[in-house]
Amino acid sequence: MRRIISFILVIFIFIWSYNLFINNFIDLEKPEDEPYKGIIKIWDMPIGGSHRYNHRRWLQDKISSFERKNPGIYIELTSMDDKVKIHKDMEDIPDIVSVDLNFSDFNILESLDDYFIKEELEEFKHQVLKPLTYEKELKAVPIGMSTYALYLNLEKFNERGVSPPLNGDWTYEEFVDILKKLTYNSQEDEIDEFGFVSPVDLGHYNIWGIILSDGGELINPKRLEYNFYGEKATKGLEKIIDLKNKYKVVPDGFGIVDEKDAWKMFYEEQKVAVYITGSWAVKTLDELYKSGDGFNFDIANYPIGNKGLPVVLNNGIVSYGVMKNDNTKKTEACVEFLKYLTSDSSQRSLEDIGLFTVKRGIKDMYADNIKMKKIEESLSYTEYIPFIDNWAKIESIIHEEVKKAILGEKLSYEAIEDAKMKIDEINEN
Repeated sequence: MRRIISFILVIFIFIWSYNLFINNFIDLEKPEDEPYKGIIKIWDMPIGGSHRYNHRRWLQDKISSFERKNPGIYIELTSMDDKVKIHKDMEDIPDIVSVDLNFSDFNILESLDDYFIKEELEEFKHQVLKPLTYEKELKAVPIGMSTYALYLNLEKFNERGVSPPLNGDWTYEEFVDILKKLTYNSQEDEIDEFGFVSPVDLGHYNIWGIILSDGGELINPKRLEYNFYGEKATKGLEKIIDLKNKYKVVPDGFGIVDEKDAWKMFYEEQKVAVYITGSWAVKTLDELYKSGDGFNFDIANYPIGNKGLPVVLNNGIVSYGVMKNDNTKKTEACVEFLKYLTSDSSQRSLEDIGLFTVKRGIKDMYADNIKMKKIEESLSYTEYIPFIDNWAKIESIIHEEVKKAILGEKLSYEAIEDAKMKIDEINEN
């Protein structure tokens, strides 16, 4: 019996000694899990407008700051041509890339859901995450937001004795009535002053807030399918056509005029009183007015239709995705950089480049800029186009058909039916 007890005691002492000394020694000998050290390549294609240069400068500043906080990580920033199609077999493939609706293949992007805890995702505004989800996976991190607004040349309003819409809200009927008063002959020859103009360019959605004001949808948010057809779609498109053919409050070139020429009419020639463009224009127009080269202006919402609220359709979420690779640590480092761009300090600095925060808890930006604050408030009306398959083809078809309707080459319902038929064929293949 004593031998058994002695044997058990010896075994106990051995195990205790092993756990206390030997095992601890082995743990000390284990190398620490080192974070990624090396180069991260970013291909950047910021959204258009005059803030393109400012965005790149902002991103370079954030890169420098992140590198200081993370010694051993070096980030190479390359401007990306929007004609380049990224694919997994590229020789010089990036690690982080700008992602927009026309991205070539969402399947080559890392699913980012597992890199964010629930609390982190809840910090984002509700409308910026869903559009960046493809096949139920988060494929990009939102960094900043922009949207469209109606810009009013108040000096034109004053010249004609026309009051701008109260609090920036107006119905479609009030919108048309005001535009009529702002359309006239300045030299008793032919009409050369117009109430309204907006570009109708591929990739731009300036006029869609009017088209969708009666409840039509371009993309159904639940099914994530093309949905622009039916009575509401036809009625909305007719509203745009009527501005040209029935009310004659736009230049003859409306439907063809691109962003460059439309902007020239509004700002440089000052032959148009109301213009639709992105939020980037506030800073540009403010600076021009202060220098004596511009004019006094204000911001208004889209005219309200049967939906009962203003509608804005936009593709202005600045976002970045991470390319799939076999280096888990590198992927983690890429995600950490993107998280750094969404930190409160980084988000607040978006005010310097005319973008809006993607975070819910930041509410005091643009406190000293009434116009930008107005646009920020309209973000709640903004619908962002989600990632879907075949978007480039769908966009091209609907753009051409809407353009033909505006130019009188097709009736509105014909253009809508033809667009649906062509898009159905694409989605079936």
